[in-house]
Amino acid sequence: MDYTKSKFLFQLKKTVRYVRLFGLQRTFIKVLGQYHMKSEDGFDGVKWINDRCSSPDSKGRVIGILGCGNFAYSNIAYYLFKIRKDFLRCGYDKDPSRSKSLCLKFRGAFACSNWRDVIEDEAVKIVFIASNHASHAEYAVACIKAGKHVHIEKPHVVSEEQLNLLREAMLEYPESKVFLGFNRPRSRLFMTLKEELSRQSGPLMINWFIAGHAIADGHWYFNEREGGRVLGNLCHWTDLTLHLVSLERAFPCRIASATPKAAKSDFAVTISFADRSCAVISFSAKGHTFEGVRETLHVHRGDLLASLYDFQVLETELAEKKKRFRLSHRDHGHEANIRNSFDSALDSRTGETLAYVNATAKFFLAIRRAIETSEEVVLTQSEAMEEAVS
Repeated sequence: MDYTKSKFLFQLKKTVRYVRLFGLQRTFIKVLGQYHMKSEDGFDGVKWINDRCSSPDSKGRVIGILGCGNFAYSNIAYYLFKIRKDFLRCGYDKDPSRSKSLCLKFRGAFACSNWRDVIEDEAVKIVFIASNHASHAEYAVACIKAGKHVHIEKPHVVSEEQLNLLREAMLEYPESKVFLGFNRPRSRLFMTLKEELSRQSGPLMINWFIAGHAIADGHWYFNEREGGRVLGNLCHWTDLTLHLVSLERAFPCRIASATPKAAKSDFAVTISFADRSCAVISFSAKGHTFEGVRETLHVHRGDLLASLYDFQVLETELAEKKKRFRLSHRDHGHEANIRNSFDSALDSRTGETLAYVNATAKFFLAIRRAIETSEEVVLTQSEAMEEAVS
């Protein structure tokens, strides 16, 4: 939804509500992001040099960004700028006005019209990929082969073929660290929930309900090659479910869909895992959600009942003991995940394991297959945990 075209009273109410939910600074950058997407001030030629950048060759400028849309502007660049002001070396977007706008706002050295210029720049050590979904794997593989560390926003692949290419590159160039854009596992309340659940034993019963934004039929998410909303949105919660169950206990798993045929934005799937854990994931996109994506999780393990609301409130009940954790603002883990990628790439910490990169992709691809075919899909342990290219 283009909020810049809404009535003033709606904009005012939306802004006030978002300040309560996300805080003043976070809301302000979200508002700027809306106008960033409408920028029409592009550039001609190979590069646009930012003459407002006072230190283009600073050693701190180690970041390149591929895909300078709203997410890159209001999340990736915003949080990296909080870490260090001279983080940005360069950016690329198919729409040059967006790469220029992002570089202007966050003091980047230059914007370019060829994505390979980002990868071939020797000053760039880490590339953040936030382009259209079908391009993620291609860009990531090129980054890895060029010796760059790479942060891939979700989904990291949209097909088995792309996953094979990514696995092959990770195996051949292990010195390049790979990070994924699944931010919610690093949110504070999700980590608290996992800690509470770890004190119990046995299988889990997991129930997710997500209300997402309705998007028009012509939206690029629905382009067949982009993977649709299962890979564009639902993958967040399939990944979170794996984090709850754990890779070691998850496979083989059986996936069944209760989704109407040809549904593009409304999904319901059930998963039974190897350890007898069960999960139901429901995603609904019927209309406009005034407070953004709404997420509710109910989970039961042992004697523990827990409910997580919008990554702002967590309630637990253990026999007679009840706890309630409430944050002042929603925390979806964006800052923690982006900071982890930045910090880990530059120190001795490792990136994501190949086993995890493979398993979470195999899982969401299997779920898409179950939804599209209306048939039960079994994801075996050998498929999910495969690390070598077959």
